[in-house]
Amino acid sequence: MADTTVIIIGAGPSGLATAASLTLSSISYIIIEREDCSVPLWRKHSYDRLHLHVPNRFCHLPAMPFPSSTPNYLPKVNFLDYLDRYAENFRIRPLYRRNVEAAQFDHPEGKWKVRARNLDKGEMEEFRSRFLVVATGETAEAYTPAVPGMEEFGGDLMHSTKFKSGKGFEGKNVLVVGAGNSGMEIALDLCLHAANTSLVVRSPVHFMSRRMIGLGLDMLKYNLPIWFVDSLMVMLSKLIYGNLTNYGIKRPVEGPFSMKAKYGKYPIIDVGTLEQIKCGQIQVLATEIASIKGKNNVVFKNGKCYQFDSIIFCTGFKRSTNLWLKGDEYLLNDDGLPKPSYPNHWKGKNGLYCVGLSRRGLYGANLDAQNVAKDISTQIYKFGS
Repeated sequence: MADTTVIIIGAGPSGLATAASLTLSSISYIIIEREDCSVPLWRKHSYDRLHLHVPNRFCHLPAMPFPSSTPNYLPKVNFLDYLDRYAENFRIRPLYRRNVEAAQFDHPEGKWKVRARNLDKGEMEEFRSRFLVVATGETAEAYTPAVPGMEEFGGDLMHSTKFKSGKGFEGKNVLVVGAGNSGMEIALDLCLHAANTSLVVRSPVHFMSRRMIGLGLDMLKYNLPIWFVDSLMVMLSKLIYGNLTNYGIKRPVEGPFSMKAKYGKYPIIDVGTLEQIKCGQIQVLATEIASIKGKNNVVFKNGKCYQFDSIIFCTGFKRSTNLWLKGDEYLLNDDGLPKPSYPNHWKGKNGLYCVGLSRRGLYGANLDAQNVAKDISTQIYKFGS
């Protein structure tokens, strides 16, 4: 049994940001991670061409901005190097291979008790703390929808977390399911590697350039009304990209930043996919999969059927917090997202907090971590550890 002031669950960017912020406030903590490394989503479960989609000024963690020589849109390898230096700078040493099975507040003791299985030894370990921070992030569990007949599919079938690059898919018919940023960029990578690429675009989406995203975020940072920023972004998108309905793509009625704030739905940051769609190199299928028949026939809800050698599901993530967090009826809902509205989303009751669940990316995680550390410091000052 280990006793500390704060337990942080998750050693992704949110967990590292929280650990550093607590260190700066001289608050002791233990950070628990179920995988064998920090930032596992970036390190092990992301595609090779991944870059940060927003300017680096919105992506650094607390107390350690990027050097002035840093590319504005960091490639994956550079971002991982930054995170490794960040962990070393703040002497962050997570306990790896610990899978949390239960976390519950003990009212008589006034402490959180966390039970985690040591995956190397198979033993259950218990940790106790006055405060608990859920930093498992928005992307905890890969989600693949159940499609009738998918067990019969004879080709490659994977979630985007297993995709690395289009190398090896040359000449193959590949279906990408999901039109978020990962789906769009994976479709582009496949196309550039000479795969015959089709992309399911089920819902209306906003397309924006990197410069538009940076401009919009700067305007919101200076408290311009979100409706005004949305109106400007939609106008610019129409001027730059034109009418996309002929390519099977519709724009949503709500603006891009409003949708991000309300539903966590990111606008598409175009890095070349639209050009390939417009010139016919990527086929857009504006429908849903109905079923898979035989080894490679995919039937769609519009009645059409196509043959594919591979299917890549870019269908996002779910959170599993509700499986192990016990007794919390205030902070997180069944989907692991905050019940309180922004900007009060990060603080629960009985010393429970969350970091990185504001649907505002790394910038939001940075602010959350600092708010949590400041609040814990205040609690300790008022009432003691």
